[in-house]
Amino acid sequence: MLREKRGVERELAFLKTLESSLSDASVLLELAEEAGDPSTLAEGADKLAESERALADAELRQLLGGDHDADNAILSINAGAGGTDAADWAEMLLRMYTRWAETRGYAVELLDAQAGDEAGLRSVTATVKGEYAYGYLKVEQGVHRLVRISPFDSQHRRHTAFASVSVFPEIDDAIEVEIDEKELRVDTYRAGGAGGQHVNKTDSAVRLTHLPTGIVVQCQNERSQHKNRARAMKVLRARLFERARQEQDAKMAALAGEKLDVSFGSQIRSYTLHPAQRVKDHRTDVEIGNAEGVLNGNIDPFIRAALRARAHGGAA
Repeated sequence: MLREKRGVERELAFLKTLESSLSDASVLLELAEEAGDPSTLAEGADKLAESERALADAELRQLLGGDHDADNAILSINAGAGGTDAADWAEMLLRMYTRWAETRGYAVELLDAQAGDEAGLRSVTATVKGEYAYGYLKVEQGVHRLVRISPFDSQHRRHTAFASVSVFPEIDDAIEVEIDEKELRVDTYRAGGAGGQHVNKTDSAVRLTHLPTGIVVQCQNERSQHKNRARAMKVLRARLFERARQEQDAKMAALAGEKLDVSFGSQIRSYTLHPAQRVKDHRTDVEIGNAEGVLNGNIDPFIRAALRARAHGGAA
């Protein structure tokens, strides 16, 4: 009921803001017409365009009707095939999602990062905090492929690298996910990387292994072992919840005689930087020639298309 109440309050606040914005635009356009003032006309047009963008976002949110679409997201990126290029690619993807989050006013909080042997990241987990963060990012789950001239190849040859993206909703504390402490293996170790002397001289980092499922999560961002354990437990709860949901979906699909399309582990998008720049989503065929813009966070066209395809029974 509280979640529903918050959702209604968000919609009412949006409608109030939109109504005010449209009213301002109307007044400015009327004044511009009466006075023949180009600057007022431009201001009114900008206000109207702003309202149109807000309305387009609101229409997109109508596609986000899942139980946890309005929640924060837990984003996990793992380097795949491609050696050092894959680790570098994982770090590039983290930057891309961070830039995207910033444009939406979302906060990105790093939970754990494992550096690559030479460069980049072998794996990284972060929380993306903001309304509908999970709803938008859930369609980013899958394998992302990069094709470019490798900066790590002295002969400047073209290389292909892969990285997998997983997205889970950050589960509200009110939702019960039972975890038996006897089924957990808890390991503590010294955190690596930056963080100060305290971080690197104490066993503050925590790794949790859920023995029945083999799921492993770890957190080293906090200076306190207790805080790292609490954050790791939150990620574990989210992953177990998502696993249970996927298992239920698989059972329902089997009963219906359908083949379940599991996006994780399938290539959803290719980013080509050589010989030409383009990014293509293989689920929706949306293609953008400005690869640099995409890597700087302009992924909304892909997200919109994937959400619409999913809403209409597509594979996305």
